[in-house]
Amino acid sequence: MFNAKSLPQAADTELLARGLESWQRRAEDSGDRELAEFARTYAADEAGGALLRAILGNSPFLGQALLKEQAFFRQMATLGFDAAFMDLLEGLWAEVGGATTDRLMKALRVAKRRAALLIAAADIAESWTLEQVTGALSQLAEAALRLTARHLLRQLAAKGDIRLPDAENDPEAGSGLIVLAMGKFGALELNYSSDIDLIVLYDDGVVQARDPDEMTRTFVRLARDLVRIMEERTVDGYVFRTDLRLRPDPGATPLAVSVSAAEAYYGSLGQNWERAAMIKARPVAGDRKAGQDFMGLIRHFIWRRSLDFAAIQDIHSIKRQIGAHKGHRDKAVNGHDIKLGRGGIREIEFFAQTQQLIYGGRDPHLRTPATMMALDALVAAGRVGEDAAEDLKAAYRFLRRVEHRVQMVDDQQTHKLPVDDKGVASIATFLGYADADTFRTELLATLGRVEDRYAALFEEAPPLSGPGNLVFTGTEDDPDTITTLRGLGFQNPSAVAAQIRAWHHGRYRATRSTRARELLTELVPSLLAALGGTAQPDQAFLKFDEFLSRLPAGVQLFSLFYANPKLLELVALIMGTAPRLADSLSRRPSQLDAVLTPGFFDHLPDAQELREGLFRQLADAHHFEEVLDLTRRWTSDQRLRAGIQILRHLADGDQCGPFLTEVADTALAVLHERVEIEYRPRHGCFETGTDGGAGMAILGMGRLGAGSLSLGSDLDLITVYQVPDGADQSNGPKPLSPSEYYIRLTQRLINAITAPTAEGALYEVDMRLRPSGNKGPLAVSLDAFIRYQRESAWTWEHMALTRARVLTGPPALRAQLTEAIRAVLVQRRDPDKLLADVADMRARVDREHHTKDPWSVKHVRGGMVDIQFLVQYLTLRHAADHPGILDPNTTGALTRLRDAGLLDAADADALIDIHRLWRRVQAFLRLTVAGEVKVAEAPPALRLALAEAVGHGLDFDAAEAKIRAAAAQAHALFRKVVEEPAARLPAPAP
Repeated sequence: MFNAKSLPQAADTELLARGLESWQRRAEDSGDRELAEFARTYAADEAGGALLRAILGNSPFLGQALLKEQAFFRQMATLGFDAAFMDLLEGLWAEVGGATTDRLMKALRVAKRRAALLIAAADIAESWTLEQVTGALSQLAEAALRLTARHLLRQLAAKGDIRLPDAENDPEAGSGLIVLAMGKFGALELNYSSDIDLIVLYDDGVVQARDPDEMTRTFVRLARDLVRIMEERTVDGYVFRTDLRLRPDPGATPLAVSVSAAEAYYGSLGQNWERAAMIKARPVAGDRKAGQDFMGLIRHFIWRRSLDFAAIQDIHSIKRQIGAHKGHRDKAVNGHDIKLGRGGIREIEFFAQTQQLIYGGRDPHLRTPATMMALDALVAAGRVGEDAAEDLKAAYRFLRRVEHRVQMVDDQQTHKLPVDDKGVASIATFLGYADADTFRTELLATLGRVEDRYAALFEEAPPLSGPGNLVFTGTEDDPDTITTLRGLGFQNPSAVAAQIRAWHHGRYRATRSTRARELLTELVPSLLAALGGTAQPDQAFLKFDEFLSRLPAGVQLFSLFYANPKLLELVALIMGTAPRLADSLSRRPSQLDAVLTPGFFDHLPDAQELREGLFRQLADAHHFEEVLDLTRRWTSDQRLRAGIQILRHLADGDQCGPFLTEVADTALAVLHERVEIEYRPRHGCFETGTDGGAGMAILGMGRLGAGSLSLGSDLDLITVYQVPDGADQSNGPKPLSPSEYYIRLTQRLINAITAPTAEGALYEVDMRLRPSGNKGPLAVSLDAFIRYQRESAWTWEHMALTRARVLTGPPALRAQLTEAIRAVLVQRRDPDKLLADVADMRARVDREHHTKDPWSVKHVRGGMVDIQFLVQYLTLRHAADHPGILDPNTTGALTRLRDAGLLDAADADALIDIHRLWRRVQAFLRLTVAGEVKVAEAPPALRLALAEAVGHGLDFDAAEAKIRAAAAQAHALFRKVVEEPAARLPAPAP
């Protein structure tokens, strides 16, 4: 049957010894005397023993299969490879004719294991040619798919989802289901451990569905079940890994696509690389007639009578994209990719396919899917020389044989040789080589011949369009494009190339029209250059892709970019440098309209202009939901305006702080009023009372209270209410007690601020500064607030109260609350206790947030916390005698402390300048860096922009030196005023 002397030796003698021992023991333990006798006899036979040694000594996977399938192996040895394989397929069809899903899955997996063993043995023994090996693998896959398709179709018919002309005898006929085999499967060239590339379609003109509207869901479920039955791993293994990504635009289409949708796609958006893939397509399961009809339908998409120059360029670009595979320039044997590496199998396949696409439209003889047959056809047509074709065919056989041995070892879907010398030597032994060096020599010579033939074919190819070799066609990355993208600054150029290819699928609404794609193609070089010039090019690209995905249409905006290159540069700057603004712009691309309005880059509007602007927006709002959306939209526009001014250094964070606070104040005032209007019809209200102070007020704390919000600030709020004496419930249809009334009203208000609508959330809200923190009620009465502050509040709570500011509410309540806060702040305190508390609190904060990074300007020693603590300490210490020093804004308070003579003028002025510097730096970092700040690792462009925020004309090193000096100066002042005096205090009594 085969020549024992030609079989490979065992690469692993220990593995062989264990395998031979298990071979005999398992046969004897089976209880089958004939099987035990066969095992002894076969192992003693020269040819049989050689085959056992070749399998057991080289492949753990095949060894396990052999031991599990000894009875089948005996049948194979008795009948011969050909007859045993035919028996295997016939037995499979007979066994699963009416099987349950579980039984079908088991039968398919057992058949796959047996077929894998049989095909490998025939291959190792050189009893089968390459065409027989790959053909048998493909036949098995086709049988498995057909049996599975028939089973699933019968299930659908039994449930009544579809009607089949002959569900019992031939469920596939007239079903409308089409399963196309693609790639190697379509060409009957499956490798030993191939996955199977499929396209699942359904002919919506043929399917007889109970509910036509559910047709897509029905066949998607079928496709999903088909994949599960094929590739789910059970105790019996799996059948075939299954890949459905070659369907039209896989990122945007369901697993099963209708014929009409596929026809529309290939007729309008199909690309040349998809034409190349379709050369190998063939129906393998389902309705054969519907499958053949579909292939006829797209025949003119694949095979064109004439090709324009652009199409030929595109076809040539496909072959260029192979070479970018990692390591392609190094043809060392260790780790070389037999399929994708230079001189590999893919180059041989593309050698044939590209010419088939160019010439196959006029010559039907060139339309054969199998690689070697295609090479013969090209020779016959005079397109390829006979010597070249023979070289490539010989190389193809050799490389496929190597590929099979690599995969047989552990049944891994890999095409790479082992990375170490020992592994390569084992593969060489498995291939029958006496030594590894001989194998290495032959492999390198083969790869070289393929590379030479491949390069010669395309050396006259026309140049690709696009300056800088920016080519985005095909399925693989073009190497020159990858180089260009990397040169532009992209760290992950392959991901960028893949996504631009996806744009051309028309996946996004903005790229569906031909004109939009043409404009985008023209913009791509400028766009990539602009994105590459930003601080974080990859992040900028991802943000632009998100922005593009949300556009309702593309032609208008792309035309706008085309006519306004500066606008494209601004968008690129935002995408690459300002993640917060990029998110906002991605949610609402229409914000760009505001950028083009006159005066956008001029002064920021004052409070009066802001109020008038928001009221104009809300003039036509009829529903509460509209108020929420319009308020969010208006606020986002103002943030964008401030962000762009900071980004372009037209204003800084210190200057934008009051503006952003006015924006928040305006939005909160509107929402507070509207929420109460919505609340009253159900729960009523409380009578105003004699003093007019009944109602609820919002108290702004932290940066909101200080009037220094940044783009990323949340809102620290406290709500305080007052009701007339004796009022025990509201006057609405659903009356509530005062506490419950205002707690629910506060909850409504927080939801109005934080709930994500179509326009996103307005702000994040933090209410932990309310009396008793998270343990206290959400809303507190004025009396309880005053009592808590006088009797129970900690020192740190009074420190926080120095930055409090009443924002909304009835005028009388606002006045009472303001006076109550003032009364708390001007009360006389024990100076030593205050000093000790402030020093202790600062030490606690430093232990939790300690950093030596000077750019962490909030928590670094000498940063914002030190300055704020110093100001709050001095304010609480001296406000009893100098009430005029009260000011919620830190720099304002420093000015008042200086003017009152409570802080040395030079020290106060230095702290004012340093605090403004910190606000500039922090605002720029929050605008430009998402997440934790690590300036030392920031890209050079971002570091340069940050240096400009520190001081005009500074380089990064000078800027860092400036902030280090500023931090040291502020820290020294904090030590002088707080820490050193606190350290001299007597220790507290135990």
